[in-house]
Amino acid sequence: MVLFETIAVAFGMFSAVPLPQPRWNEKNMRYAMCAFPLIGVVIGLVWAAWAWVCGSFGLPVLLRAAGLCLVPVLLTGGIHLDGYADTCDALASCADPAKKQAILADPHCGAFAVIRLCSYFVATVGLCGAIEPTPAACLCMGLCFTLERALSGLAVTSFPLAKNTGLAHTFATTADRHRVRLVLTVLCVLLCALLVLAGGGLAVLAGLLVFWHYHRTAVRQFGGLSGDLAGWFVQRAELWMLAALTAGQWIGGWTL
Repeated sequence: MVLFETIAVAFGMFSAVPLPQPRWNEKNMRYAMCAFPLIGVVIGLVWAAWAWVCGSFGLPVLLRAAGLCLVPVLLTGGIHLDGYADTCDALASCADPAKKQAILADPHCGAFAVIRLCSYFVATVGLCGAIEPTPAACLCMGLCFTLERALSGLAVTSFPLAKNTGLAHTFATTADRHRVRLVLTVLCVLLCALLVLAGGGLAVLAGLLVFWHYHRTAVRQFGGLSGDLAGWFVQRAELWMLAALTAGQWIGGWTL
């Protein structure tokens, strides 16, 4: 019972997939971050299904690309994009960490957030149109969706926190941090290995580099991790791993 409640908490917070929601408590939130990667599995399956539908019915490449771009947005409700936009505004301010934190808390959308979001979607649609959605490529992208969430959960329970409030603080403090870190570390290693075996070694490299940059940015420019920064990381990891898979196909030999 607690297992299903834990999964429901993760999906209720980080996705738009309709699941019955239990009352949050210490038991069902303790390992919620371990269930976070399951959302990536669902996104990967729907992503591959849309690619198959487009290929089976001969739909235009642009329609296929738009659908592949929107699948993660629709299934997550855009929760990570919200953090991405806020963080882009804060980073563009070139202000001190305290001012950046204030910008993250501001509900208004600044000009740089709009510019970066538009650029993000243009780049994603372009990459989704450029990648050949072979079974191996779809498998790799599904693993990427899962890996980025495993890394995000690992960060929430490992990185220093910027403040003592917010969702990141709530999930970090209610988690059994030692066990969650252990589970997610093992999962990350397994996912990286599977990606390499499936031909997505370049995507692994891209994801780990984005993760390293995430830690560096969070600590140096914000004084620690927050929920908005977590969303920023997920979106950037998704984009760069997709770019790496596309480049791998183009170069040849990286993605089958």
